[in-house]
Amino acid sequence: MDSLEALKAELNGAVAEAGDLAALDEVRVSALGKKGRITGLMKTLGGMDSDQRREMGQALNVLKDEIAEAIEARKTGLQRAALSARLEAERVDVTMPARPSPSGRLHPISQTIDELTAIFGDMGFRVAEGPDIEDDFHNFTALNFPPGHPARDMHDSFYLPDRADGSKTVLRTHTSPVQVRTMLTEKPPIRIIAPGRTYRSDYDMTHTPVFHQVEGLVIDEATHMGHLKGCLIEFCRAFFDIDDLPLRFRPSFFPFTEPSAEVDIGCSRKGGELKLGNHGDWLEILGCGMVHPNVIRNCGLDPERYQGFAFGMGIERIAMLKYGIPDLRTFFDADLRWLRHYGFAALDMPSMTHGLTR
Repeated sequence: MDSLEALKAELNGAVAEAGDLAALDEVRVSALGKKGRITGLMKTLGGMDSDQRREMGQALNVLKDEIAEAIEARKTGLQRAALSARLEAERVDVTMPARPSPSGRLHPISQTIDELTAIFGDMGFRVAEGPDIEDDFHNFTALNFPPGHPARDMHDSFYLPDRADGSKTVLRTHTSPVQVRTMLTEKPPIRIIAPGRTYRSDYDMTHTPVFHQVEGLVIDEATHMGHLKGCLIEFCRAFFDIDDLPLRFRPSFFPFTEPSAEVDIGCSRKGGELKLGNHGDWLEILGCGMVHPNVIRNCGLDPERYQGFAFGMGIERIAMLKYGIPDLRTFFDADLRWLRHYGFAALDMPSMTHGLTR
């Protein structure tokens, strides 16, 4: 028994002297492991008589439990000390400036909308908005689309389930319904632009099911085709920042305007590279015309008294031309690498020093 007391004192001393968890584990193995000192003494019990075995067995079990408890207590203390040392070493200096984080980028569509809003705002236009889900009257009938017109076909438009009264609803195919709603609720003079999402059933490099348009409308008693031409010439030259950008107006047809025109801007395609400016070639960019008398009449105004002009263009299209973006579909891919390349910093604004010449 004296030898067990000496062993107990020795092992308790080793436990107390263990400076870290690794050293403590070595003490545990040397005492309680398969080849440990207490385990070795337990193996000798088989050679003793029953009384001696019972007495020695009880003493060894007590010693084993006491050493195990001492090791566990020392382990808890060492773990707390290690945690405190780690927390002390990893202390954060809150007075230091924060680490720089990647800044967000403004999407080219948002940037383009901001630019065209600023340019048309200088001309006296304001922004008007309307719902994405439209009824047949606002999207087609009021705009002089006759029954059976191809634009009404299911393969061109996204129709929703009919309403309870049997009327049809559709995801708007253009932002022209905003013009209709404005004429129905406001009295001339009217001067608005209507940027927003539109929807058509198409998908390739130059078409997507969702895209953005901006349309403009002027209604008063004196506006004529010359005002329309001057407005669009000034806009295109300001937006593309080219003082002498040539524009060409070609006769065309739209159900909601008469006369109607397609607008081309000067460009060059030499070497397979598109370059805007006075280079002898042409590129169609938008449609326009004088508002059809039927549209004015459908909106509750007198076409004998009021007239005006309207125009429309794809926002992605003019963004692609200005910023050299080759594929329309990439606008909607949500690729951060693309956005970092083509996007704009929050306070970054492309050169618009040209402004309006008149």
